[in-house]
Amino acid sequence: MGAIYDIEVTTGSMAHAGTFDNIFITLVGTQGVSERTKLDSYGRDFKIGMKVKYKVITRSTLANLLLVRLEKNNFMFLPENDWFCCLVNVKTPEKDVIHFPCYRWMAEGEVIELREANATKINEEKYSQLIEHRKNELKLNKQVYQWTEFKTGLPQHACFQEPLSLPSAVLFSFTKHMDSAFSFSTALGEIKMKKLVKNPDQWVKMEDMKSAFWSSRTIVSEYVQLHWMDDDFFGYQLLNGSNPRMVHRCTELPLNFAVTDAMVQPFLESGTSLTLEMKQGNIFLCDYKRLADLQTQLTNGRQQYVAAPLCLLYKNQVGKLLPIAIQLQQQPSEDNPVFLPSDSEYDWQLAKLYVRNADCLEHQASFYLCTSLAETFTVSLMRNLPAAHPIHKLLVPHTRYTLQINTLIRNRLLSPEGAVTQNTSIGDEGMTKLMKKVLSELTYCSLCLPEDISDRGLESVPNFFYRDDGLQLWSIIKDFVRSMVEIYYQSDSDVQQDTELQDWIKEIFTHGFLEQSSTGIPQCFSTVEEVIQFVTMVIFTVSAQHSALRAGQFDYGSWFPNAPGSLKRPPPTTKGSSDKNTLLDTLPDTNTSAYLVSVFWLLSKPSSDLVPLGQYPEDYFCQMAPQKRIRDFQAELSFFSESINDRNKGLKVPYKYMCPENISNSVSI
Repeated sequence: MGAIYDIEVTTGSMAHAGTFDNIFITLVGTQGVSERTKLDSYGRDFKIGMKVKYKVITRSTLANLLLVRLEKNNFMFLPENDWFCCLVNVKTPEKDVIHFPCYRWMAEGEVIELREANATKINEEKYSQLIEHRKNELKLNKQVYQWTEFKTGLPQHACFQEPLSLPSAVLFSFTKHMDSAFSFSTALGEIKMKKLVKNPDQWVKMEDMKSAFWSSRTIVSEYVQLHWMDDDFFGYQLLNGSNPRMVHRCTELPLNFAVTDAMVQPFLESGTSLTLEMKQGNIFLCDYKRLADLQTQLTNGRQQYVAAPLCLLYKNQVGKLLPIAIQLQQQPSEDNPVFLPSDSEYDWQLAKLYVRNADCLEHQASFYLCTSLAETFTVSLMRNLPAAHPIHKLLVPHTRYTLQINTLIRNRLLSPEGAVTQNTSIGDEGMTKLMKKVLSELTYCSLCLPEDISDRGLESVPNFFYRDDGLQLWSIIKDFVRSMVEIYYQSDSDVQQDTELQDWIKEIFTHGFLEQSSTGIPQCFSTVEEVIQFVTMVIFTVSAQHSALRAGQFDYGSWFPNAPGSLKRPPPTTKGSSDKNTLLDTLPDTNTSAYLVSVFWLLSKPSSDLVPLGQYPEDYFCQMAPQKRIRDFQAELSFFSESINDRNKGLKVPYKYMCPENISNSVSI
């Protein structure tokens, strides 16, 4: 009798994971190849969640088992259906159990060759068959995952034009349902606004807005509706709202900001001055200069407008961040007054409204750039790091659904006919130009939260939960990454000799950051520490940072006057010209408001099969050392989630966007 190999095959537990099709297996060893064997246990073998055992008999032992080859063929007349294979375990005649992780969809006629779970770098390969397999895997991936340009000057992306044209390996586990779920009909129905999108008219009174958006309220959105024009909440949401990345400490006024000591003296503590408060670190600035000179569009036949404000803020003795001066355009002039809290109620409200519009547009550009970079990391990973590579195994859970959700976003939100393009004042051309400006000013330091907070001078600002939670998360993620990376890279020379790793970072620099050396993005890796820092940044960006920019959009934007994507009147050029109707005349029309709120709802809702940060249902490593480090990581995240939830119980406006249990592992919605 020949050698017997015991095989266990696990089918995924998600919807539609099973198949009726025929599955064949071939074992490849250093001393031979088994016969192509049909996996058949005389029943339906590949139901959802099933583990089924088989035997493969060879004439003699195959020695070291290198590969498991799977093939899928259609069964008789039944319609084709993809199969999600989780894992193949093989018990050899020598009683060794070898794990071959798969965790991917398999389409009709597809052939997959699986490596064992041990992570291996290119220079560590012992067998010529595996070196060849590695090269063939990357050669095929480079044919499948090709770079293409979305818009000149923006990060390049995968070449797929439609979500369903993506390879089965990276498709949603619920493809048939996700496409319809990511639709504006669904969104408008959920938030009861289908009638509003048919109305191109102006809002008649604020009470109409309140009744229109009441059915879709959240705890935070209710607070926003009540307090959106309060000065202290205006400052609070610049720290903890959807766009916490615009504020920085102001140590010297910009030359184009026509504010003076005398103007703001009444809003400072008695006995102090603007100059003194700047020295003491209590003055902050939001400068929306990137919005200057952007083209605006017509909506409902009406010209739309945007300002490029400078907003000065003061941290008072009780720790509140208050706006004390707003200049709506970049160049000072008689037609560009500095608005102050002492101006009429309507003038001050209107000035803050233009800041909220500017902040909404900046946020949209930053958010979509964040999703674009997630795709950059993903495509380069697929093209340059084979499945056996330790960094591939570490990062592939953080790429889940990214390519498909980004394809949907490009097609439905950012195309010339997209909902964001059509319902923001700057339109397609303006948003593209704004995103280019954001990218041109992006730096590696700004993507690394500790450096970003330090560079913006925000270390000691009170009630800054984005910073507090983010820095703690960064530290937890970095400790985990260090513990994993140091298993496989014991010295800097290990990094320098890893040609696949060097190709990965080079393509990120080239295709994501368009070879802009001014960004500080590394073009190669020289040390283990550089790898740890960069991988930490990648995981943080696609999980925690993405959540911070995404998850609060509906909370802070469903009361749309707080996040208007478009405004119908030009910024005021004089004081005293506003009255109680000016705000209504300036806010976007009914249908424009409803469409943008539906975008916020779509992007804020959690994925229906959310995998929280640090949870790895797919065991790509299958070894004790990395598994222990993953368990430690999960324990740290769980403890941190509990501490955030405890803190939030005492807050009027809870900050939950960086709570690990709410953060997705990847850009998946």
